[in-house]
Amino acid sequence: MRHTDDVPPPFDRLLHATASIDAPLALVDAQALWANADDLVRRAGGVPIRVASKSVRVRSIIEGTLRRDGFAGVMSYSLAESNWLVDHGFDDILLAYPTASRQALRHLVSDERRLAAITVMVDGTESLDHIDAVLGTDHPPIRVCIDVDASLKLGPVHLGVRRSPVHSARQAKNLAAAIEQRRGFDLVGVMFYDAQIAGLPDSSRAVRMVKKRSAAELLERRSKVVSAVEQHARLEIVNAGGTGSLEVTGLDPVITELTAGSGLFSPVLFDGYDAFSSRPAAYFALSVVRKPAKDMVTLFAGGYIASGPTNKNRQPLPVWPEGLRPVGTEGAGEVQTPLKGKAARSLSIGDRVVMRYAKAGEMCERFDQVVIVDEHGGVELASTYRGEGKNFG
Repeated sequence: MRHTDDVPPPFDRLLHATASIDAPLALVDAQALWANADDLVRRAGGVPIRVASKSVRVRSIIEGTLRRDGFAGVMSYSLAESNWLVDHGFDDILLAYPTASRQALRHLVSDERRLAAITVMVDGTESLDHIDAVLGTDHPPIRVCIDVDASLKLGPVHLGVRRSPVHSARQAKNLAAAIEQRRGFDLVGVMFYDAQIAGLPDSSRAVRMVKKRSAAELLERRSKVVSAVEQHARLEIVNAGGTGSLEVTGLDPVITELTAGSGLFSPVLFDGYDAFSSRPAAYFALSVVRKPAKDMVTLFAGGYIASGPTNKNRQPLPVWPEGLRPVGTEGAGEVQTPLKGKAARSLSIGDRVVMRYAKAGEMCERFDQVVIVDEHGGVELASTYRGEGKNFG
């Protein structure tokens, strides 16, 4: 990378450390990563944090996070992933989503370690019926957790993600009673993911008001749900929250644990929160391969669009050199990404541009490894899930 005299931290350190590694490459700033981990623990206020694996997807980073005080357990996103993590030594995994995988269910019940370590998510008797249809009704006890819809409902208006059909204490109690009566299932937890608080930046006064009202409503409803479910089960897990709501959700005395993952990498979608400052820790670097005009460069690859609504904020964001922006008619492309701006004038073929991904772990689906750069410029190559030959959906 040229122009190193003008490169500010942390890009000077990251680019110098990776100068001999061909781009495209994924970068993780270890100094920012572990500072983010410490800040998550501070914001959690003593409540243990479960690491959301979908927001990391690098096994060594998940392991390193769990070695730090304040973190305990993994929240996985796939049952096949959960089985694989147990086979690599993880012993406390909460699967965040219901599963329909026949093979993964068979693998789960074939190993006592997996059965002891993994808690499967359900949100209705249909989930139980599917498991019984795959395994038969005489399968060994499977630990299960009820996914409770944490959205805010104001009359016909639904504010939050569309997930579980279980919303009220009565609905949760009815499902808990049904699980209690079913052979082969052990109800051990309830989960509340407040996406309309945890995943929504404080972009306006209206957003702040909705988040405040939702937090107050959940504080009351969570207690009622837990009391109702405890009439039919002894709960080990009452999970709630996310990166954007730790300091709010963690104040609820009924909670036994929180979850966070995106806050480790701090992607673009987590800029703009009032309660904490974003400290980006994950980037990717692309090489300049064309100069179609004086104020324009074309980068190789880069079409790494984040999931969710196809808005502009799902595109990657160029962050170094400053002053570059996407070309509106093209955006980030599968094989090439054009950028324009005055900064392009000083770039030459082979120079690098640093980008931030909109979300967290999804970036790792594009790379076999991440290059972790420590505060002194030391480099460690860490395999992503993809690099270990794993694709969980």
